[in-house]
Amino acid sequence: MGRVSVDALLWLSFGGPEGPADVRPFLENVTRGRGVPPERLDEVEQHYQHFGGVSPINELNRDAIAAVEGELAARDMKLPVYFGNRNWHPMVEDTVARMAADGVKRALVFPTSAYGGYSACRQYDEDIIRARAAVPDAPELVKVRQFFDHPLFVEAFADAVRGALVTLPDDARLVFTAHSVPLAADNAAGPPDEGGRRYSRQIAEAARLVAGKVGVAEYDVVWQSRSGPPRIPWLDPDIVDHIEALSAQGVGAVAVCPVGFVSDHLEVIWDLDNEAAEKAAELGMLFARAGTPSSDPRFADLVVELVREHTDGVEPRKLSTMPAAGCTVNGAPCAVGCCERVTRP
Repeated sequence: MGRVSVDALLWLSFGGPEGPADVRPFLENVTRGRGVPPERLDEVEQHYQHFGGVSPINELNRDAIAAVEGELAARDMKLPVYFGNRNWHPMVEDTVARMAADGVKRALVFPTSAYGGYSACRQYDEDIIRARAAVPDAPELVKVRQFFDHPLFVEAFADAVRGALVTLPDDARLVFTAHSVPLAADNAAGPPDEGGRRYSRQIAEAARLVAGKVGVAEYDVVWQSRSGPPRIPWLDPDIVDHIEALSAQGVGAVAVCPVGFVSDHLEVIWDLDNEAAEKAAELGMLFARAGTPSSDPRFADLVVELVREHTDGVEPRKLSTMPAAGCTVNGAPCAVGCCERVTRP
């Protein structure tokens, strides 16, 4: 990869409410145009209100950004880091406007997702396109690649899994989990000539790499956070259903690794630390949950290394041969027809 000169780094994330009054408008932003019924929003709103109407995601992002800024400074890389969100303040359009006002001409974009697929990758391209269209003289924005198989990502998760397993009996079952998506969306993930399923295949590969690093031969990959109507098939099994199935098989302890997530945001702490943990307790199972990597010092190293692939021509490090695409300029898709949005019935 050749060297390019950049003026800044844009940290691009999902966003989350930071007070009770923010919750409903935030959820309406998330679901706009998707036909989600109001009663479903009512249900999810209660999840946020359970935590005082505050999602931890913005604070987690700010902490991770501070760590990246420290790593950049330690390497004498004078690269300001800007923070923008898709669904809540600071909105990416406002952040790109501030970047333009500050004289930024070209910036790298780090999206807080390691994977391919529409929601995990292509939608960030759409965020970039939308933000640039809203800002006169917007900077060129170059999105960095997917990093699901980067050694630092795998090692951080592996240590987190070890930390969970050490609290459980030796025969505990290791279960990896990621955000479910409709099967149609997963089938459309990746370029058409690749055969689809880039998202679920990358999740499976990351789980394989982490389990291998830990030395666990048998494990499961399941899903969480489904939000669609029952008539639409999604990736399954669901984590709670899987815990019930493990209990029926006589498994007495489970360690859950949220390999599909980079931080402990609300879907992790609600779906796993509340619903999954409560189901395990109800069934008399021991339960432990591995942490996510954004607070691990290696995560800041990972982000800076992805930056240096562009600025210094550093050779990309990967632990698999699977595609780690996603690198785009100004939101242009990395392949024709790649990870396009699937309209829900």
